[in-house]
Amino acid sequence: MEQSSTSAQTLITAYPVSNYNFGAKAAKLEKDRSTQERLSRMEDKYRREGIRRSVEAVILVHDHNHPHVLLLQLGSAFFKLPGGRLRPGEDDREGLRRKLTTQLSPEAASLAFSWDVADCIGIYWRPNFDVSMYPYLPAHITRPKEVKKIFLVPLPEKCYLAIPRNFKIVAVPLFDLYENSSRYGAILASLPGLLSRFRLTLAGATISPADLEAREVEPSEEQLRH
Repeated sequence: MEQSSTSAQTLITAYPVSNYNFGAKAAKLEKDRSTQERLSRMEDKYRREGIRRSVEAVILVHDHNHPHVLLLQLGSAFFKLPGGRLRPGEDDREGLRRKLTTQLSPEAASLAFSWDVADCIGIYWRPNFDVSMYPYLPAHITRPKEVKKIFLVPLPEKCYLAIPRNFKIVAVPLFDLYENSSRYGAILASLPGLLSRFRLTLAGATISPADLEAREVEPSEEQLRH
């Protein structure tokens, strides 16, 4: 008997954004004042350490019965997933836990929790020292400059998050990210497609995607006639 595609999907549970408390902690200053400075610094490090390895986290919540992704916002127009560069030889998941602790964990030990890094949902490559990254490695590129892995990171049902004062944290709905690379960049705009292979449950929502699926029925003969 053929197994349905939905039953084979990995289940993700997202909780309401109202479940979480957000606070502030000391600012985490950016090392570069411009994109060009960042690319120049990347080139210098490449000469010393080789390919840059970076990791980022997709953290889902929901609001108004729709899944949202938590993004860090710097200024009025720059958005990024939490995460960053790995140290030489550092494990992907351990490095991402370190970055999430620095960027999102509260400083008080009594409020801290363990980050659960789940599936890797996408890998992107930077062929050259420019802003372009691709979800594949072009065949003619033998020495890529960066590989970025994107992991799904589920939140506990409730927790406290602390954000560096120079950043804001925003919950952006998937429909706003979809095909919106002009505002969010190509990687963030690709997230709705990357997440489509998962089965999403919105805990505590009035209606969930699974509920909508269950309501899909074949039209009756009378409905077809009309």
